[in-house]
Amino acid sequence: MADILAISVPIFLIIGIGYVAVRFGLLARGDMRILGFFVLNIAMPALIVRALLQKPLGEVLDGRYLAGYALASFTVFALVFVTADRLTSSGRARAGLQALGAATSNTGFIGYPVAAMALGPTAAVAMAHNFVIENLLILPLGLALAESGRHAGKTGREIALETLRGLGRNPLLLALILGATLAALSVTLPLPLARTVDLLASASAPISLFVIGGTLVGVRVGGMAKAVSLVAIGKLVLHPLAVLAVAMLLPARDPMLVQAMVIFASVPMVTIYPLLGQRYGEEEFCAAALLVTTTLSFLSISAALFFIR
Repeated sequence: MADILAISVPIFLIIGIGYVAVRFGLLARGDMRILGFFVLNIAMPALIVRALLQKPLGEVLDGRYLAGYALASFTVFALVFVTADRLTSSGRARAGLQALGAATSNTGFIGYPVAAMALGPTAAVAMAHNFVIENLLILPLGLALAESGRHAGKTGREIALETLRGLGRNPLLLALILGATLAALSVTLPLPLARTVDLLASASAPISLFVIGGTLVGVRVGGMAKAVSLVAIGKLVLHPLAVLAVAMLLPARDPMLVQAMVIFASVPMVTIYPLLGQRYGEEEFCAAALLVTTTLSFLSISAALFFIR
């Protein structure tokens, strides 16, 4: 138990430091957007490129990981969406966002730091796989369903084109393409450039956790317990269990990648979840869901670490 706490406690201490810094005015809540921009657009792309260049591309990419994690995530997405859309009166937009929250993980801001402490370099490889699944499958699907619930008069083709344009500007996907291309061509970065990438990549974990804490300041749950509970159960219970079940039936090539799958599935949804909900008038709900799942994820992350140990 001590070794599990040695991994999980520092993660939440850094989140707590970020919360305290904003709560007591050392930094403004708006400053978190600047730090988050740095992580999402600079540090994390550098981390992805570094991960893909560590080994030959054929050794880095694992088709079973991609297929298994995608299947588990899509299953949870569909289950939560149908439950929210059919059994509640939340509306199509919120149902799409609820499914999105339950099936996507905070891969970069929480998943990677936890997995890196538990598994070492394997964490970056797993993170690259997750970014492919989340950015190409789950995020576009969730946003497309939410968009369809706005009744804005857009056709399915218009929604699809808008989603694809957004993907084309995604720095994480661009980093995946760049890293995979360099790895396929067996390109070795010059030493000064490689060290620059290493420095930027190393900054992603602590800053991202700090941003999580600062973002949670001022968030309230009031009156949304039922809708938030559905997302929290889907994210912290159903998603890890689904990933674990698929990993046992369709294990990744590297046993450490199987452990990484479980860890990544046990963390809360993406930090930008409230920003995604803002477009559909659901920013308060998304912020409340983020607060609850981030708080309760101490339990799910500890359980995942206990299981893999």
